[in-house]
Amino acid sequence: MPERIKVLLVDDQQLIRLGFRLVLEAEPDLEVVGEGADGAEAVDAVRRLRPDVVLMDVRMPRMDGLEATRRIVAEHPSVRIVVLTTFDLDEYAFTALRAGASGFLLKDAHPHELIGAIRAAHAGDATLSPRVTRRMLEMFGTRLPEAASPPTVVDELTEREREVFLAIARGRSNSEIADDLFLSESTVKTHVGRVLAKLGARDRVHAVILAHRLGMVPPDSASA
Repeated sequence: MPERIKVLLVDDQQLIRLGFRLVLEAEPDLEVVGEGADGAEAVDAVRRLRPDVVLMDVRMPRMDGLEATRRIVAEHPSVRIVVLTTFDLDEYAFTALRAGASGFLLKDAHPHELIGAIRAAHAGDATLSPRVTRRMLEMFGTRLPEAASPPTVVDELTEREREVFLAIARGRSNSEIADDLFLSESTVKTHVGRVLAKLGARDRVHAVILAHRLGMVPPDSASA
């Protein structure tokens, strides 16, 4: 039996944590290893429990999810954080992405969406929809984080890797990229891994940010 994905639930509302726990514990490949009611508890729990994925609320007392995300990403770069938010265009959620989160999820998401978001984050396959990408750029503009890698690093990508990078920037999933480029999904996954490694990008979300910072994607392509 494959090793299960360890999940930490962080939200100041106990009923929300309970609801998520009931959904996740019904899945054979997911394991809830702990809970936290605020950001400070989240930081401490990550140190103790070493989860693979953290479901992180952003608006909490004592320490909010933004500061907790920054601290966790700095101390444990392999941990993936999925931000929980009430509104799909919540500026707090976008700020959390800038702080190192790998994606965000609405609190009223369907169970299959919650499960899929966790699995995708763990696999490094989280994506941003074109609408979310466009909204992020509109909200932050020049305040988006500086590119983690200089343009010269992009020049080191092979032609195929560059095609994959641009597809990632447009919000395409691995299966969609495979269809677009007539490749197998396993081959695409290999290319994605190489692209992220060469760019020094934490995951696909930050590769999207980098592509737009470098002007590699026309503004209207995010609304396609």
